[in-house]
Amino acid sequence: MQGGWVYIMTNGAHGTLYIGMTAHLPARIGQHRAGRGSEFCAEYGLTRLVYVERHDRIEDAIAREKAMKAWKRQWKLRLIRRHNPDWRDLWEDINGL
Repeated sequence: MQGGWVYIMTNGAHGTLYIGMTAHLPARIGQHRAGRGSEFCAEYGLTRLVYVERHDRIEDAIAREKAMKAWKRQWKLRLIRRHNPDWRDLWEDINGL
């Protein structure tokens, strides 16, 4: 069983947020950045990867994604600020994975 990733995309610091999960992080983020990842991301210009979380089991990533989507916006912002206080685009960090 392969693992998975939970990630958050945005269009800028404290902007619109999108939470997703995937088994193939670089490929999925590449799709988002090209405007093909999801209609929501394409519509709002969400191309900046600001949070990434690795899970050993895909089932755990799915459960975490569902839980995070139910969170209040402030909780999501706090999570991002804790791990990426400058809201830096993490694309270069994960592109070689």
